[in-house]
Amino acid sequence: MHQFPRACGIDFGTSNSTVGWLRPAAPTLLALEDDKPTLPSAVFFNADEDSTSFGRAALAEYLDGYEGRLMRALKSLLGSSLIDGHTEVHGRAVRFRDLLANFIGELKQRAETQAGRSFDQAVFGRPVHFVDDDTAADRKAQDTLEAIARQVGFRDVSFQFEPIGAALHYERSLSREELVLIADIGGGTADFSIVRLSPERARRDDRGEDLLGNAGIHIGGTDFDRALSLECVMPLLGYRGQMKNGAEIPSSIFFQLATWHTINFAYSRPVWTDLQHIYRDATAREELDRLSRLVSQREGHWLALQVEQAKIDLSAVPIATLQLDRLAPGLTHAITSEDFTQATRALVERVGICVGALLDEVGVGRDQIDTIYFTGGASGVPQLRARIAAELPAARSVEGDLYGSIGAGLAVEAARRYG
Repeated sequence: MHQFPRACGIDFGTSNSTVGWLRPAAPTLLALEDDKPTLPSAVFFNADEDSTSFGRAALAEYLDGYEGRLMRALKSLLGSSLIDGHTEVHGRAVRFRDLLANFIGELKQRAETQAGRSFDQAVFGRPVHFVDDDTAADRKAQDTLEAIARQVGFRDVSFQFEPIGAALHYERSLSREELVLIADIGGGTADFSIVRLSPERARRDDRGEDLLGNAGIHIGGTDFDRALSLECVMPLLGYRGQMKNGAEIPSSIFFQLATWHTINFAYSRPVWTDLQHIYRDATAREELDRLSRLVSQREGHWLALQVEQAKIDLSAVPIATLQLDRLAPGLTHAITSEDFTQATRALVERVGICVGALLDEVGVGRDQIDTIYFTGGASGVPQLRARIAAELPAARSVEGDLYGSIGAGLAVEAARRYG
């Protein structure tokens, strides 16, 4: 197997992760779980069995009711102040950095098992901005990811923007030159690149002149989850309800429960004490009974999964019905596509403005873009796709492998860089 590239490409995503390895006449993406190329970026620390599981298995164990700690959206810790902190797992303090290392080390091990060889070199994807408008924090996020990659055994580590990874994958399918807007909208960020692509250009080592510009904004699928949860689900738990003095119920716990990487904070003793005080002085007793049940049973991730599935369903159907029996017997709640559109209107507009600003910065006319190439799970949100397409009415829209384009393209880059 010495003729195959020695390096892999790794798309460590907020929601899902992939590993690509470029080989002739073989799938680029390696199977990471149940013969599937994606590994959901989730870790479950099972207290009942004193074990750790990853991906779909982690989610299944959590939903099966095992006692323990579920962690999702780990990538969101990069660039945040939380990365230098600790959390409690099985009664002991664990650094968030080590949680990321656990998951990335598992990615490496599974890829090596599937490939039948070790990988000492890797090209990691990274968003255009880990952190918006803060170059120092953005650099720290990349440095942290590089240090973690070396900690788990990668000797040579380099980075490529995720939308460029998707561009390299798309380019392999072209028969002529195109000017393309790569729209990569994943779980945590929306990233865009304007790139000239062609079969001839693909053979060049230096592609600098083909990349006309990059832009990105820290909005992704988990932000859509949070917006949908706050607008349509958290009111069932008392969000925007009234205290006896006419003030609104304090909102911090609802934001914690609506945000993947802060859900566990809602289970702390101080939050439970605050909730008891709020309950005593609030009028929304039925809703707060549901909230108390949710917190006491630690069902925050279960509820977040229901919201996430509703988001996915509303990309294809006009109404999604949530089964919320864990909050109250027989409770259901219907959310319409119009509800979803209204809840995410501000996020969609910010993404559209980002695309328009990139086009203006690069100086490319709206009628010069041939193709919009959509990748990333959140790029399937209809209102988001329509808003981006509205900036480029003459361009055709192409849907790539929403979860695999970046990892496959990073494998192409890894083969080029490391041989």
